[in-house]
Amino acid sequence: MSAFTGTRHLVRLILRRDRVVLPIWVLLLAILPASYASAYLELYPTAAERAAYLADTASNPSIVALLGPVYGDSAGALTVQRAGLQALLAALASVLMVVRHTRAEEEAGRRELLGATVLGRYAGLTAALLVTYSADVLLGLLVAGGLAAVGLPGAGSLLFGAGVALTGIVFATVGGLAAQLTASAGGARGIGLGVLGLAFVLRLGGDAGGSGGVGGDAEWLSWLSPLGWTARGRAYAGDHWWVLLLPVLFSVAVALAAYPVSVRRDVGAGVFPPRLGPATGGAGLAGPVGLAWRLHRGQLLGWSVGFGLLGLVLGGAANAAGDAVQGNEQFAEILARLGGSSALAEAYLGGTLSLTGLAAAGYGIQAALRARSEETAGRAEPLLATAVSRTRWLAAHLLFALLGPAVVLAVAGLTIGLTYGLSVGDVGGELPRMLGAGLAQVPAAWVLAGSAALLVGWLPQFSSAAWVLLAGCLLLGQLGAVLKLDQWALDISPFTHTPQVLGPTWSAVPLAALTAVAAALLTLALKTFQTRNIPTP
Repeated sequence: MSAFTGTRHLVRLILRRDRVVLPIWVLLLAILPASYASAYLELYPTAAERAAYLADTASNPSIVALLGPVYGDSAGALTVQRAGLQALLAALASVLMVVRHTRAEEEAGRRELLGATVLGRYAGLTAALLVTYSADVLLGLLVAGGLAAVGLPGAGSLLFGAGVALTGIVFATVGGLAAQLTASAGGARGIGLGVLGLAFVLRLGGDAGGSGGVGGDAEWLSWLSPLGWTARGRAYAGDHWWVLLLPVLFSVAVALAAYPVSVRRDVGAGVFPPRLGPATGGAGLAGPVGLAWRLHRGQLLGWSVGFGLLGLVLGGAANAAGDAVQGNEQFAEILARLGGSSALAEAYLGGTLSLTGLAAAGYGIQAALRARSEETAGRAEPLLATAVSRTRWLAAHLLFALLGPAVVLAVAGLTIGLTYGLSVGDVGGELPRMLGAGLAQVPAAWVLAGSAALLVGWLPQFSSAAWVLLAGCLLLGQLGAVLKLDQWALDISPFTHTPQVLGPTWSAVPLAALTAVAAALLTLALKTFQTRNIPTP
């Protein structure tokens, strides 16, 4: 029997399990670069306008640190910079997908059952990598096709698409190695995301130096980061195809390390042994809330730190974003509609806070779905066999689905207010304003968290569809105006109803209505959870 025996069947199983989520994240990430390119072509049709925009944007280290360097003033070069976060998102999705189909399967005991059949030792890792690699390649082709379709040069489009695809492949391979190192899926995700975070910090440090992130003393740091290689391919600005060899060689090296480890360790074990906990639990674990806090605290801390760093960058870039569009009335009008303020810097902050609210909704969904993962892992049933009621157990998890978005948005608002206040010389005035603007996004995030909770309580087999709702809201917010959708379609997203509190006037009625909707969804979730079956693993 070959070490790869059964790979084809596992690939089919993975495709069946991810038949909804996989196409969504591929299509979502593929659409955005083309929309950015179309916007640049429409808003900056002349070389002079693009050169002015480039000068204002490249001179601000905060914008360059967030988006990456820019090589030239063509619409394609500007699109590559604006879509720089696509590679980061592709990397994030790739890490999580590989860990889900490798270490998480072992932790749940399903891989051991499959291993008792005719299944080679390399089959599990290979199947997860093949599916993720294929998704990344498809993403790259769609990105390239979309950019070429809006009128950008085909060679540059293909180079950028290949760069995005290979970045995803690099971190899929990192996820495959991380899955061999620890005995828990959470630990593997932590290692994979830690490597991704280190790569982002290296890229940020290297790109923040020099003019536009190009040619600075610290640029060598970006060459150490897989997230910096896509930009250094210089799509639409010379097309350095040789840079694509870097992610290929890196992926091969990591894969050569992952495969031998996968056959030398025991099934269910990792290279690093798990750390033993205390012999007895503390008083805080006596109830469901204490247990939920123990399960959610690391996640809450990580998201809070991430939102804090994001807020520092966004607040520091606000003034430069406003200056960059002063001469373009059409772009200024769009930003003003997004942010609801006559000041372009505040309009920029209003628009970015809306996207931050969507990200916080992702935290709420993740926290709500943690209850479902506890069920499927078999840890909920023993607890519910005690005096703990179903309502108390689920409510403990949902508490963090509500608390988490509020905390991370408050952190983002405070850090944005701090850096923006320092840039305009009014920290005391901007800090509470930006805190309020961040917290205004919370009720909409609660609606999506409540929707996820309702799926857990009512239709648990479809609970992962909550991510589809989040993707739909993101698409409506980013592409609704571009596609000229009717207002009723835009109103489907709860974020459409969030008032723009940075504007001169706003009403709290929509916030109260969204909060009432979220409360109704959570109530229904608790009611339906009381009467459905708890699965036995």
